Amino acid sequence: MSPEGHFMGENPAKNHYAQLNQGEENEMEIFGYKTQGCRKALCIAGYILSCGALLLLFYWKPEWDVWANCIRCSLEEADIVLLRTTDEFRIYSRKTVTWISVSALIKSGLDYSAAAEEDSIFSKAIMKPSLQVKIIQVQKIRYVWNIYAKQFQKVGALEDHHTCSAIHAKFGSGLTCNEQNVRRVICGPNTIDVPVIPIWKLLIKEVLNPFYVFQLFSVCLWFAEDYMEYATAIIIMSLLSIFLTVYDLRQQSVKLHRLVESHNNIMVTVCRNKEGCQELESHHLVPGDMLVLKEGKTLLPCDAILISGQCIVNESMLTGESIPVTKTHLPQVDNFKPWRMHCAEDYKKHVLFCGTEVIQTKADDRGVVKAVVLRTGFNTAKGDLVRSILYPKPMNFKLYRDALRFLMCLIAFAAIGMIYTVCVFALNGEEAGEVVKKALDVITIAVPPALPAALTTGIIYTQRRLKKKGIFCISPQRINICGQLNLICFDKTGTLTEDGLDLWGLLPSERNCFQDIHSFPADHSLPWGPVFRAMAVCHSLIVWEGKIQGDPLDVKMFEATHWVIDDSSGHQIEGQGSTRATVVRPGPKASSVPVEGVTILHQFPFSSALQRMSVIAQEIGGEQQVFTKGAPEMVAMLCRAETVPSNFESKLLLYTAQGFRVIGLACKSLQAGKQSTDLTREEVESDLTFLGLLIMENRLKRETKPVLEELSAARIRSVMVTGDNIQTAVTVAKNAGMISPTNRVILVEANKIPGSFSASVTWKPLEENKTEDYGSLEDDSQTERRIRLGLGSGQYHFAMSGKSYQIVAQQFRHLLPKLLLNGTVFARMSPGQKSSLVEEFQKLDYFVGMCGDGANDCGALKVAHAGISLSEQEASVASPFTSRTPSIACVPELIREGRAALVTSFCMFKYMALYSTIQYLGVLLLYWQLNSFGNYQFLFQDLAITTVIGVTMSFTGAYPKLVPYRPPSQLISPPLLLSVVLNILFSLSMQIFGFVVVQEQPWYSKTDIHSACLSMNNHMENSSSISSLGLHGLRDGAYGQTDNGYKSYENTTVWLLSTINCLIVALVFSKGKPFRQPIYTNYVFILVLIGQLGICLFLVFADIDDLYSKMDLVCTPTTWRISMVIMLIVTLAVSFLVEEAVIENRPLWLLLKKTFRYHSKSHYKRLQRALEQDSAWPPLNETFFSDSVAISVEGNMGGHSNPTFDSNEDAL
Repeated sequence: MSPEGHFMGENPAKNHYAQLNQGEENEMEIFGYKTQGCRKALCIAGYILSCGALLLLFYWKPEWDVWANCIRCSLEEADIVLLRTTDEFRIYSRKTVTWISVSALIKSGLDYSAAAEEDSIFSKAIMKPSLQVKIIQVQKIRYVWNIYAKQFQKVGALEDHHTCSAIHAKFGSGLTCNEQNVRRVICGPNTIDVPVIPIWKLLIKEVLNPFYVFQLFSVCLWFAEDYMEYATAIIIMSLLSIFLTVYDLRQQSVKLHRLVESHNNIMVTVCRNKEGCQELESHHLVPGDMLVLKEGKTLLPCDAILISGQCIVNESMLTGESIPVTKTHLPQVDNFKPWRMHCAEDYKKHVLFCGTEVIQTKADDRGVVKAVVLRTGFNTAKGDLVRSILYPKPMNFKLYRDALRFLMCLIAFAAIGMIYTVCVFALNGEEAGEVVKKALDVITIAVPPALPAALTTGIIYTQRRLKKKGIFCISPQRINICGQLNLICFDKTGTLTEDGLDLWGLLPSERNCFQDIHSFPADHSLPWGPVFRAMAVCHSLIVWEGKIQGDPLDVKMFEATHWVIDDSSGHQIEGQGSTRATVVRPGPKASSVPVEGVTILHQFPFSSALQRMSVIAQEIGGEQQVFTKGAPEMVAMLCRAETVPSNFESKLLLYTAQGFRVIGLACKSLQAGKQSTDLTREEVESDLTFLGLLIMENRLKRETKPVLEELSAARIRSVMVTGDNIQTAVTVAKNAGMISPTNRVILVEANKIPGSFSASVTWKPLEENKTEDYGSLEDDSQTERRIRLGLGSGQYHFAMSGKSYQIVAQQFRHLLPKLLLNGTVFARMSPGQKSSLVEEFQKLDYFVGMCGDGANDCGALKVAHAGISLSEQEASVASPFTSRTPSIACVPELIREGRAALVTSFCMFKYMALYSTIQYLGVLLLYWQLNSFGNYQFLFQDLAITTVIGVTMSFTGAYPKLVPYRPPSQLISPPLLLSVVLNILFSLSMQIFGFVVVQEQPWYSKTDIHSACLSMNNHMENSSSISSLGLHGLRDGAYGQTDNGYKSYENTTVWLLSTINCLIVALVFSKGKPFRQPIYTNYVFILVLIGQLGICLFLVFADIDDLYSKMDLVCTPTTWRISMVIMLIVTLAVSFLVEEAVIENRPLWLLLKKTFRYHSKSHYKRLQRALEQDSAWPPLNETFFSDSVAISVEGNMGGHSNPTFDSNEDAL
């Protein structure tokens, strides 16, 4: 019944298959099925006959359940759907289709489509005569069946196709009562409802884990064989482990519940069409409702689009950044683009997000601040975060895949043992029941039941160590991946450099030439003038809780003017009625000025896509003016050419090349009479007058340089991804040591060729000569040669801007990998480009870490293998790791701990594999004589040795120095396998040696277990035989109670050897350097080992009858005891030598790699080797053109193929 069979060839059920959420990260495939009576009856019979085993199998494999119970049909008639994720895991889940009736809400006489808008999903989902809606709910989100499009569609969000004007027109006056009710029934309540899962549910789910089912099987078997003690111990351990897991899950559930319940019920004011406003509880909201935002602080219960007025919002709960954000209303433009496309990157500037807090609202002349509900419930931004915690993406890490393969190997291994057991026992005529028990027993020995628990403990300890160092982790599976990182992307501002910028100077410009520079902190204050006014008003600062709050750059700039913000009340502005506006006035320290203050009438907030912000301001009693500030290149483009100084470029280069952050300022006057609120941003930001450059200093953090040096010494690549200017970024990269002084920087510039679909890309070396005509490119052959020499050794770095990156990614797909291989600085990158860059690096087989401040890096932090956000909040939901100290020192720390955790996992695996194999070999040897270990012997090995070692082995901390290579990434690496195989062989040979040699001893007797010691005591040959006869007579009498058939010389020998062998293996495998601290620093472990060894040696040499009979041991001559110890010492020495001289001998493995010409399969390594041979790379002062075929951008994103490049790729 494989699904592949379903999709190949002729498909009898058409439209059986579709895709859900196409192109989103939770994309799924969906298949329609119909339950069939007779199949269901057969399945129920199967459940009863198999005592529920079939039911359990179906619980683990929902797809088998559906294939067995149902037949395929089109999605339209399906009553059960099967979902499959499209990632590499292909996880199936089963959902039942439900029907919701809306007939009660729609008066039968009135056709609903008349009342509702035609093109909304709500009218398209209602089946006509029955007035029902078909719904499935997947991961908390509802999908309804669209009758016309014949597909399931998300509900709970406004459709994307609305244009800006349509949103204003359609929803500007609110929905009618009827529309609201219908939407409410179809969308469900607006709550992010995370119920606290009842403990019984958690327990059942945990107990039905395949691993615990295996435990249960083992325990039943042991009870049947009277292994009471160990079975009880395993039950207690399992219960403890289940209890801890359930407690942990319950805590998380409660924590999440608390996190979201705060804004599930807030009173909100909603405007209804033709019915005025009314107060509602927020869970009644539906998409399209009209919210009225009151004065004062409010929590937002949903995502909404602001359509009138302005708001200041604290979004720290989403981004972890506590800087208040200004939101403006959606413009009323008449065009046919959907509103999101129209606003491009900046649509977020108009959206108020669920769970954030509105600090203050400012109404415009229309009176109230209004917003249209955009998304409700789990469709909101906050709901998305909660869902990503509830349904985390499964991490594809080789370790877990290998762990399963490893268990499979052990099971295969056990199967061989079972066959052997059945043969031996059956041939010797044991009864069937016993044979089955013994055979099943082999499985429980060969597969260590404590393995998962042991692996988890290692991770838990690491998590605890990280927490002590102020690094919080919300997805512990990723800790092991941190050990593999070999490329880290850093954001610049606030990550590599200090958060606050210091004002360094101001370069005013008048009549198109720059004046003298005014440096801060200066003795004399700035003169009154347009530049001063720009610094006083061109910002989005607010006064909140008595402090000036906002972007640190704005704060510094405003503080330099010594003015204050007076935010007390609405101000009368002639002809506009009362509006809430911010007024700035001279403060007590300010120099005297001719005005009493300036009113900020309107703001166009900073946008990373436009790289600028503007305000419309008015001196009290004066005229209205526009002030703009932003990236100097941007601002200069918006200014009238005659106002921009001719040496603008060279001045800008002069400062950016020294690592200063430069901001351009500009202004213009508005003619009176125009309403400031009616102007579009394009009208306002045009024909400006250039005012000058504001120069800010962005200092490196103290820790930055040493940390980057440590990473590069460890061969971990650092890349800078920033929104700042490219020159500034390159300089910071040089100062921070990302680019060493001797290396060359090559600027890659890509441009679209206007009027055609093609593009060009150019390579220019960045020159370092500090002459006045800065950046002159010497083109003589001398330089060319010098650069070539520098490049030959791979000592060059590419720097590119976000715009160029975008064009290269679309038009020069084949160049992208080559550029990424040596790209170090990516400047002016938008948040979307940041995450795309991280994904491109991952495609080259890099393990990418991303370190940023959590706000605009949200996407990249989530996409990276390990995202670390530096934010004060304990755990920002944005990224798997959060560091409390806002410095990048946490990065090497995390890599160290990750490497240690990875190595610990490997040690644990090796140890568990060997412990179970040693025990397994011992038991199989004894089965040869129809013997086995006694209960207490098993108990001692399983509990006293392995369990204790499993818990304490992981205590070893990380090694403080990062070495320039990474631990192996997979369990199935040659050194690891070799180590396991060799140790198994050593152990096997030692046990067989002991087993065989003991039978050759002169005192050995197969039947009489007292012969050895008695013969020693009496020093008489014949008395031993007499006593043995006597004993045989007495056997059922005196010795009857103590002897349970396990006692024999072989048993004693093999058991003592295998028990101490477990200790030897634990010691040999506990690797210290280079990834972990030396073993002797793990005091607990060392003490445990010494204690266990002491007890074992005591058992070897003691002669206490009671103890021996309890442990099923037999007294042997002292010489044999000593020879056993010698065997163990030899094994220890050999094992240790092999581990040190072969397994951990890195030069040896590197030599082997060289001899066998083994090359790394990583994409980036193959590419590196290809480029080393390519003398024409990197091109300098050259321009490439893309094929001028008119390929649409979307079609081209898939990759632009270059046959010659691809073919020699494959040949490598």
